[in-house]
Amino acid sequence: MAKQKPAFPPVTREELRARGLDQADFVLISGDAYIDHPSFGAAVITRVLEQKGYSVGLIAQPDWHSAEAFRALGKPRLAFLVTAGNLDSMVNHYSVSGARRDTDAYTENGLAGRRPDRATIVYANRCREAYAGIPLVIGGLEASLRRFAHYDYWDDRVRHSILYDACADILVYGMGERAIVQIAEALRAGKPVSQITKIPGTCVRVSDAEQANGAVLLPSYSEVAADRKKYCEAFVRQAREQDAVRGKRLLQPHEKGFLLCNPPAAPLSTRELDEVYALPFTRKPHPSISGRVPALDEVSFSITSARGCFGDCNFCSLTFHQGRVVTARSHESILNEARGFVQDPAFKGYVHDVGGPTANFRHPACEKQLKNGVCADKECIGYSACRNLDTSEEDYVALLRKLRSLQGVKKVFVRSGVRYDYALLDRDDTFLRELIEHHVSGQLKVAPEHVSDRVLKYMNKPPHAVYERFVQKFDAINRNLGTKQYLVPYLISSHPGATLQDAIELAQYLKRINHKPEQVQDFYPTPGTASTCMYHSGLDPFTMQPVYVARTREEKAMQRALLQCHIRRNWPLIRKALRLADREDLIGAGKGCLVPPDTRPETAASSPKGKPGGSNNRSFRAGNTERSGKSSVKKDGSNRRGRI
Repeated sequence: MAKQKPAFPPVTREELRARGLDQADFVLISGDAYIDHPSFGAAVITRVLEQKGYSVGLIAQPDWHSAEAFRALGKPRLAFLVTAGNLDSMVNHYSVSGARRDTDAYTENGLAGRRPDRATIVYANRCREAYAGIPLVIGGLEASLRRFAHYDYWDDRVRHSILYDACADILVYGMGERAIVQIAEALRAGKPVSQITKIPGTCVRVSDAEQANGAVLLPSYSEVAADRKKYCEAFVRQAREQDAVRGKRLLQPHEKGFLLCNPPAAPLSTRELDEVYALPFTRKPHPSISGRVPALDEVSFSITSARGCFGDCNFCSLTFHQGRVVTARSHESILNEARGFVQDPAFKGYVHDVGGPTANFRHPACEKQLKNGVCADKECIGYSACRNLDTSEEDYVALLRKLRSLQGVKKVFVRSGVRYDYALLDRDDTFLRELIEHHVSGQLKVAPEHVSDRVLKYMNKPPHAVYERFVQKFDAINRNLGTKQYLVPYLISSHPGATLQDAIELAQYLKRINHKPEQVQDFYPTPGTASTCMYHSGLDPFTMQPVYVARTREEKAMQRALLQCHIRRNWPLIRKALRLADREDLIGAGKGCLVPPDTRPETAASSPKGKPGGSNNRSFRAGNTERSGKSSVKKDGSNRRGRI
């Protein structure tokens, strides 16, 4: 009788031999603890390759201080696959202020320090040390968003493409199922990795521009590192070609050759998505993990219904990663996943979420996208909506009705983002009514982000009046249903374009509506977004007009503090901000005042060092790990993590 294959990928040579293997086709190195669940990229790639007949060995969160841990499974037959994990490792380690985070949700028991800074680079270098000459493929969010020469907030400079810093052969960007299978097939056929240069959704290094076959030429690394206008020019060209149908190859000169970026891979169809989510995921941590992995708590009984987002918010990297074309799983695929929940003894009857990047996007923005691609210079929905936008939410309503009627399901929540401006464009209120009646538990989280229309335009979000209309409709439906539920708005402070006056305006609005936010997101410049391009260059890349940027730690802290005037420890900093903005009228005991007066002398210790508009304090050079593979993470594992 043939031996039954273990449920999890092998992590030791003994487990390889239990599968009848002396050598794995691929060895996958991951910065996350291994969770065999479709919400984790390493698990998806592993299961897809296994389904195609390849063997994959796993080395999760290896000790990167030497190459020894990277030899645990021996030499892979075809290639090393390297990912930093579900998050960029620098975002995982550092808050926007530069403080090291003290937890890591993707590690057993939330312990910090199990991966290095710039994990993709460090892991790749250790793979080279362990087994020289083995093809090396990097992927995941960190690699995807750093595929071009990019501004790095933590170093406060433009870095090379991560493909160069990691000395890798191929970079897979976006959702990698198609690309990884094509790479595997080419390697199995004996094709040298240096000749695998044309797969959509990949970047490679070439030595000669003639190898690029008429690719669009981007400003070089040297140009974008020295000239912020050139940086903007490069970003806009990259954004225009981010489409699987009409996108062109891009060529960016680097100091030792050329980065060649192929067009994005085509999004998976509904049938293909269904096949991926039907793979035999155990939905559990690897048996070697005895504790809890916090990231799994959020998704254990949640369902991903779609991929892609045509919202295209400027501060969001999703467009640069998953793309603007939305594809959805079939109802039956999703219902089968929910039926699996009911069989799990840990399931208490509550589906925590049914959504995706944007919960109420379940189809392409318009019919022509699938044939002609997304428009290069037009938005589907942003500050305003395209007249061709398909605003129907009927399919999502039908799906939610089916889910909540399943035996064993008590409640189906929608907790991923709901695009309120899109919901308002629907021809009737069915979705909103049923969302409020059946899928909200007291609070609905939405993301107006700000109240200043000028700032919202820089964010590519709708005007504040649209949010006000949504609030009115939300309240009216609740009154009609006899329910009392609340909106919880997500807000961003110090986004490019936002001044202290804008932060004060937002603070006054929050006081008027009596909302006291528990969390406020201070704008975090991460690779691959238009907002980060604005932060670095001080220019709107689409108009090349100057944009105000809060650069110092002090002003960023002031803007954030203004959004939480109810927190007493913020008062000294808020008073200082109000005085700088000539708004001392808002300090006092009156109804419209933001903070009470304080007659005590305020000291320099009441706020971070720096002065708005003065010297730039943002360069804290956290974990500047170059090709040596060294890392500033302490051996005692002291680092921190939090929400992006």
